[in-house]
Parts: sequence; structure tokens; C-alpha cells
Amino acid sequence: MAGSKMSVPLAVVVILLSVLLTGAAHAGPEIDPYKILGVTRSASQAEIKKVYKRLAKEWHPDKNKNPGAEDMFIKITKSYEILSNEDKRANYDRYGQTDDTQPYGGSRYGHRHDSFYFDESFFNFPFNSKNHRDFADSKYILHFNQYVNDVVPDSYKRPYLIKITSDWCFSCIHIEPVWKEVVQEMETLGVGIGVVDVGYERRLANHLGAHRTPSILGVINGKVTFFHYAVAKEHLRQFVEDLLPQRLVERVTDKNDLQFLNSWHELNKPHVLLFDQVPVVPLLYKLTAFAYKDYLQFGYVDQGLSETANLQKQFNINTYAPTMLVFKENTDKPADIIQAKGMKKQIIDEFMSNNKFLLVPRLVNQKLFDELCPVKQFHRRRKYCVLLITGDEETFSFGNQAFLSFASTNGKEVVRFAYVYQRLQQPLCDILMQNKDSAQLFFVFTQVVILERRNAAGKALFKPVSAWNGSEEDKQRLLEELERLQRDPSILNNDAMLPELNNEFASMFVIRWIYASYDYLSEVIDDILHNNWREMMPLLSLIFSALFILFGTVVIQAFSDSSDDKQTKPKAKDGTKAENGSPGPGGTSRQEYIYYIYYRKNFVEVTELTDITYMSNLVKLRPGHMNIVLVLTDASKNILLSKFAKEVYSFTGSMTLHFSFLNIDKHSQWMYTLLEYAQDATQIDADEDDGGNHKMDYTGYVLALNGHKKYLCLFKPVYTGEDHDSKSSEDEGSTAGGRSRSSSREDHPPRKSNRSRSMSTLQIHHKLDRLGLWMERLMEGTLPRYYIPAWPGLDKITPIK
Repeated sequence: MAGSKMSVPLAVVVILLSVLLTGAAHAGPEIDPYKILGVTRSASQAEIKKVYKRLAKEWHPDKNKNPGAEDMFIKITKSYEILSNEDKRANYDRYGQTDDTQPYGGSRYGHRHDSFYFDESFFNFPFNSKNHRDFADSKYILHFNQYVNDVVPDSYKRPYLIKITSDWCFSCIHIEPVWKEVVQEMETLGVGIGVVDVGYERRLANHLGAHRTPSILGVINGKVTFFHYAVAKEHLRQFVEDLLPQRLVERVTDKNDLQFLNSWHELNKPHVLLFDQVPVVPLLYKLTAFAYKDYLQFGYVDQGLSETANLQKQFNINTYAPTMLVFKENTDKPADIIQAKGMKKQIIDEFMSNNKFLLVPRLVNQKLFDELCPVKQFHRRRKYCVLLITGDEETFSFGNQAFLSFASTNGKEVVRFAYVYQRLQQPLCDILMQNKDSAQLFFVFTQVVILERRNAAGKALFKPVSAWNGSEEDKQRLLEELERLQRDPSILNNDAMLPELNNEFASMFVIRWIYASYDYLSEVIDDILHNNWREMMPLLSLIFSALFILFGTVVIQAFSDSSDDKQTKPKAKDGTKAENGSPGPGGTSRQEYIYYIYYRKNFVEVTELTDITYMSNLVKLRPGHMNIVLVLTDASKNILLSKFAKEVYSFTGSMTLHFSFLNIDKHSQWMYTLLEYAQDATQIDADEDDGGNHKMDYTGYVLALNGHKKYLCLFKPVYTGEDHDSKSSEDEGSTAGGRSRSSSREDHPPRKSNRSRSMSTLQIHHKLDRLGLWMERLMEGTLPRYYIPAWPGLDKITPIK
């Protein structure tokens, strides 16, 4: 009984050991790429590629009906992917790994704990692992190089719908039925399909910005857009439709049909009209319009609208089946027509490919030239271009129309007809017309040239046929030359290197840039609304960095300005207080003479006229500018500057007026010399002169000086009469001057000088009462002007020692 009890645990141990040993046996590499491809470890890349092509053809599921062909084809593809990449091959040779997502030297599956780990074969769950992946997904598997080299360029012709998945993705199972149904529908419409396995293509997933599984995204014009809604067939279909540009198909009715069809000449494209009874444009038609947007212009006619009845009647449209018409140069009659129920993509593509160009298109860029006149490849594939060099003026319309008529009768596939405007493609036309005289550049000559391109570098053989006027003789001559060309191609006896054509639609770049900016902003807003913060992090970082720098600059500037204000207030000169005036920021000798006279919480900038500011503020004053100069003394400085700021404040908005003051105590000689230079000096001083026994007092005078035209206008202070109480007059002046003046009188007794006694007879504060009216007359130009031959020299402005 004890032996039987001991045998049960022993059996359990044996079973566990066998399981673990089985797991260990599977811990090695899943596939041996060298063995599968049948090459040695020293095989070159050329040998590996050659063997891969042979095995891929042999085991392709479409050709090999063996039940194990699918799995073998996947192993062959995976083996070639490892051995064709030098990094993956070196990783496998060194560590035996076939998955580059695991760290070198680590285990392939699960988590290792000492010498024990769990392998997926231990669980053997049959879903979404690489051994049990649906082959329908396998044919859409994308690799990084394939995405960059194939998908991105192709996304400019059709949108791509890509699923991001991985092994052991439980959520991927739920969306699989919807995904298969959508893929089946979208692929028939021409939408590209791709699947990215994060476990195998981590680099591609990071490149796309996909950081979780499952994810669905769209790629169009190289731009990635994520799908953010519930995975349903209708939502995915709408997502693909929203990827397409909004201006692909134009709605056409009886009102705008002529405008739409007649734009073929401006756009240089055939126009396609689809007649159908559904109110919305079919997705297949939008996808077709996107694929051929560079060649054709698309319009849609809703047959259910009464506004389209005339169009249906004009072109005899069958209302029971969709109808597609192509119009070229003739807008009255379609060049081609197709009508069928349930149009297939293959039929539409063939229809569009046969009508990509007008009968006689205009060469507007190098891309169109390469397609119309391809380079010769083989002797039996020669392509000749008959090129009409003409102008875009109305006088050339007859010849251009005759050339179109001749081309419409051509039935030879090896001959293509085109025309070019000489004014827009001057370098090409100069070579083909063999212009050696520069005078011919200013004239447009119509001429027909037959050419054949020999290589992509620009070499071509050509022959100028003759001048073209559109006459019957010109048509017959051109027909004979084409028949000779068929018999003897050597008649093209001129060769040249053709320059690259100018892009005549380059001016549309601005419009395309605006549309691209709009699409980018829409993408940013969409990402913000759906909280896709991981993709938005670089942009948000840039925005916050810019705001931080801007805010820091404003704060630093604010503190700098406040510190400057604090430093400038103590620099007030001659007892001038902050409320009356303070000199501007120091640092240079010129700035020390700039004062700010405050009035109504603002200030008037007043510059002291000295030998330093004399040249810039007067002699070299710009034309049309005037300097308003107040004459004052040291004693009257504070009072007059305050009154001066009050009177001229309303005129400080003028950019042509500058305000200054002249200290007569320092520069009296300059003032006397200026009035002596004036033409009417005797009239200026006649009423002020008392016979020469009294020296003139110019305190309160204001001079309007025009430095360029050398004239001045004079303001004389208002005379208010004698003040019998000199002390009262002085007190009034002290009150207007501010607290500093009052305190100065209290600390120091007034000095009884001759100038003080003479000024006591006139109220200083009221000397400038009528300055505002005088300024208005100055601006009107009604004041008398006193011209002088020249401004007094610098020696006259130098302060008296």
C-alpha cells in the first residue's frame, strides 16, 4: 500500500520532467534558414537571392497545390528575410535567434527564470500565433523596406489601410471578422492593404507611430492617419473616404457644365463626367479620381436632380446604368464613352489609361514630356513626336486649330502630337528652331518639328519641317514628311541636348501649400481631440518651449525696464523733478540731454539744444521736419517746461515735430546771432527794443526751426501786465514749479539779482498761455516765416565759459 502511494508522486514527477524536456527541446530556434534555403553558412548574397527566387516560384501557393505549400512558402520568405539582412544574419549566426525584437543572447519566447522558462508550445493556444496565422493576412505582411520603397510612393496614387497586430493579441481576434470583410471590399475598389506584425517589425511600427495593438491606420500621400472609432464596416469605409482630398470630384449641373468642360485648355487635361442616380459620389469613382488626378479632371452628375435634365438629354444618357464620358478638345461630343451596371475597377482603369491625354496636349512640364515622348528603348518601339512651336495669342488660333484637325486624323500609334508655347518654353524652342540671332528671341515663329528622344539625359534627333500657317499645303508637306519617316528614320539629321522643360504650373505651389497646411492643421486637431498624446508630444514640446522663451523674455524685459526707470530718476538735472521732467537713460553724452516732461500720465520728450545735439536736431534735420525750441533760463526751467509740455502735448502725435529747449543763460550768443541773421530781424525786435539801453529778455520765446529750408517762426510770450506784489508773483511761480522749488525757497532765502528783479514784473507761468493757438497756426502754415542764409556755427552754440 505504501509502495502504491509512493508510485503516484513518482509518476507525476516523470510526467512533469517529460513536459519540461519537451519544452526544452522546442526552446531552440524554430527554423534554420540555411537548411530551409539549402545554402551553406558561407553563401554570398547573390547565391541566397538566386535560391530564394527559385524556391519562391516552386512553393508559391498559387502554383503549388500541396497542403503544406503555404507553410513552406512562409518559412522560405522568413529565411530569406533573415539571411538577406546582414544584421539579422549575424544575430542568427551568433545567438541562433530569428527574431530581432528580443535582446541578443536572451530566450526567444516568454520569460526566463534561471534554467526554466515557459514556451508557447507548452500552452499550445491555437490563435494568432505565427504558426496559426491566417494566410489571408500573410500575403499583406509589410516589412520596413517594402513600406518605404513601395507603399509610400504608391500612396500618392491610392490610399492604404494598414492593421497593426501581434502574437497573443486577444483584442485582435475580435476585429478579425470585420477586418476580413472590409479588406475583401476595399481591395476590389483599389485600396492598398497592409498588415504589420509588431513582433517581427518593431522598427516599422515605431516609424508609423503605432504603440498599441490592435490599431488601424491609413496612409495617403505619405501621411499617416489613425482610425479612432469603433471597428465596424461602415466606419472603416467612411474612414477610407475621409482620407481622400475633398476637391477631387466637382458637382456638375446644367448651370456649370460649360464652365467645367471648357476648362480643358487652361488645365491641359481631358474631362470625365460620370452620370449616376445615387446622390453621393461613389467611392470607386473618388478612388479613380485620386489615382488619375494628374491626368484627368473629374465631374459627377446626379441624375436624380432636375437641374441635370438638360445634360442627360444632350448626351442621351441611359438612366438605368452608370455612364462615363470623356471629353477632350471637342466639348460638344465625347471622345469616349463607357456604360455598364456595376462597373469594375479593371474596366475603369483601362478606360482611363486610354484617355489620359488630349489629342494635342501642351507640353507644360518635364514629366508630361517624358510620357508623351518617351526615350527610345528598342528599334521596334520607336516613338516620334510632332511638335508645334506656337504662341498663346489670338493670332495663332487658326494655325493651332488646323494642327489639331490634322492630328485628329492621324492613325499611327508611333506618332504623338503636341504643341508648346515659345514664350513659356524659350530654351527648348531656341534649340529646336536653331535660333542663333538674339534678336529672334523677341518674336514668335510657328514651326513644326519632328523629334525622337534617344536617352534620358536629353539627347534627341529632330528635323524642322517648315513654318506652319495651317494651310492645306502645310498639311500636305507634313504628311509627306511623316510617310518618309516611316520608310527612312535617318531623315532626322539634327541632334541636340534638350534642356529640362519649365513647369508652367509652378505658380500653383502656393495653393497646394495652403491645402497642405490645412490638412496638417486638421490632423493636429484630430490628434488633440482623440488624446493621441504620444504622437503629439514633439509638437506640444515645441509649443511650450516657444511660450516659455517668450514669457521669459517679457519678464526679463519688464524687470529691466523697471530697473532702468529707477536708475534714471536720480539723474534729473537742474532741480527737475519726476513730475516735471527727468533726463532719459544715460550711457552716452547725447542721452544725457533728453528730458521726459510728464503730463496726464504720459510724457513729452524734450531735448536740450547744445553743441552735442545741435547738428542732429537742427542743421541735419530731415526735410519736412521742424524743431520746436523753447527759450528759458535756469530759474524758469521747471515752470516753463511743465507749461510747455501741457501746451504741445496734443501735437506730439506728429512724426515731423521735435521738441527742444535752449538755455539762454548758456547760449545767449547763439540766440542773438540767429536773430541778426534773420532777414526781418529789425521787425522781430522793434517792439521789444528800448533804444539799446536794455538787454533783451528772450525767456518764454518759442522758435519753430526748419533746418532744411532755413527759416524760423517766432512765438512771443503773452504780456500779463505789472505785478505790484512781486512776492505774490514769485509764490505763484513756485507753486506751479512743484514742491522742490518751494522747499528750496524755504531752505535758502531768495537771491536779489538783477535778472530776478526784472522777471518779477512778468508772471512766468502765464508766458505760454497762447502757445497752443500758435501751434495750430504753425500746422496750418499761416505764420510769418523769417529766412536766414545759414544757421549760426557751432562756436555760437558753445556754452559761455
